[in-house]
Amino acid sequence: MATPAEKLAQSLEVLQGLQNRNVIAIRSGDLLRVHRERLLANGFLHEVMKGWYIPSRPDEAAGESTAWYASYWSFCAAYLNERFGKGWCLSPEQSLSLHAGNWTVPGQLLVRAPKGGNKVTAFPHNTSLLDVRSAMPESENVEEKDGLRLYSPTSALVGCPPGYFNQNPTDVRAVLSMVRDASDILAQLLEGGHTTIASRLAGAFRNIGRDRIANDIVKTMRAADYDVREIDPFETKPLALLGSRETSPYVNRIRLMWADMREGVIGRFPKASGLPEDIEAYMARVDEVYVTDAYHSLSIEGYRVTPELIERVRSGNWNPDNDEADRTHRDALAARGYYQAFQAVKASVGRILGGENSGTVVDEDHGTWYRELFAPSVVAGVIKAADLAGYRNGPVFIRQSMHVPPSREAVRDLVPAFFELLQEETDATVRVVLGHFMFVYIHPYVDGNGRMGRFLMNAMLAAGGYPWTVVPVQERDTYMAALEEASVRQNIVPFAEFLARLVDSNLKGKPAPKVPGKE
Repeated sequence: MATPAEKLAQSLEVLQGLQNRNVIAIRSGDLLRVHRERLLANGFLHEVMKGWYIPSRPDEAAGESTAWYASYWSFCAAYLNERFGKGWCLSPEQSLSLHAGNWTVPGQLLVRAPKGGNKVTAFPHNTSLLDVRSAMPESENVEEKDGLRLYSPTSALVGCPPGYFNQNPTDVRAVLSMVRDASDILAQLLEGGHTTIASRLAGAFRNIGRDRIANDIVKTMRAADYDVREIDPFETKPLALLGSRETSPYVNRIRLMWADMREGVIGRFPKASGLPEDIEAYMARVDEVYVTDAYHSLSIEGYRVTPELIERVRSGNWNPDNDEADRTHRDALAARGYYQAFQAVKASVGRILGGENSGTVVDEDHGTWYRELFAPSVVAGVIKAADLAGYRNGPVFIRQSMHVPPSREAVRDLVPAFFELLQEETDATVRVVLGHFMFVYIHPYVDGNGRMGRFLMNAMLAAGGYPWTVVPVQERDTYMAALEEASVRQNIVPFAEFLARLVDSNLKGKPAPKVPGKE
């Protein structure tokens, strides 16, 4: 007779079979009752709604949102296909945001379907779906993206309500910048006789500097005897110039975000003093803060480290080849990796204090930081050396966050654009805040993005003459909430004020964050 463990293993094999077929939204009929109940009881399955489930992890705490947010878009695609077949499409507004690269989980997903019931379906964690009985665009104006049926970019612009231009200007401008000429959009405007929409879109294109497209819309509509009177639907002008040859909406979106967010950062920090004259004294203070920084940065990520472990790593009294405990203990490996990465960051800071462009230095050196951060795990055989070869090759999700980091393909476009923005930025405090935020927003690596972001932040602080600053683990909730506010709602002010407060406290000589057991 099979033991409970053997029975659970059998059920896990069935679940693995579904996952190997990329089945994320699991229906009752996909599993025998015995397997479903066993997986639910052991935390490997989570019920979304009656008859629908998603895979989960047994170590997730009750009420944890990570599994749901990670599964959200795949679940919605499968659920809608089951209900409506191909007779559904996300709303023009939601389609615009996804085309712009904004995969943030919405509070309510609006879906158009000819057989929709005009009803709300409740989902976990205060999310929901509203299916509206409404006509869909013509088939040539529907695109499929990761299983989701969307309005094409041009049809979404035509169908987007006027209020959305000011509610989500970054997303709309990013999609406007994708349009190369007026042909596709004019065909839809003329066919529908959309005078008011043509007036609005002409003004929108002119707002982002696409005068030729704006002129073509106005002239063509008027030639067809439509009275078009150009109206700018945006309340403001974009603070960033969008290159006419840039084809990636992700890159245009991050440039727009940077330009808009920098206004929320400037003026919130104590005045920057500039590069310190006594570089040796500055570097000595960096060495002094190492134990405190390592303890708090690793603790924020959930590692359990002690001052004794950190000191043992720093002194070299740590040997993964001879010490069985160190070779297998994840906390020890993380502590050793942090020490090695810290030394690499110090070398970069030395270059910055020597007068080199801080953005250029970090662009050139951040790969070394990352490799050092995880080199001990390679030595111990925990991860493969190939995992340190570059940026991630698959999706990644942030625990309890509604922000869904960009796809692996988008990362390849975004990272070079990010470092260009960092190199071009003239304000030291903007480099500090947006350098940290944008790096973790892009999330270029599978792991270690938070530690890398804080290293980057401190390199930028050095460039402004500010001291190395520790983010205390005691303020983790405030820190993460501020990052979430910036990622999901594009509001950078709480994060800027949080970092400014820490830096100001540091400059005033207030006691450093405490490390348990360290005098």
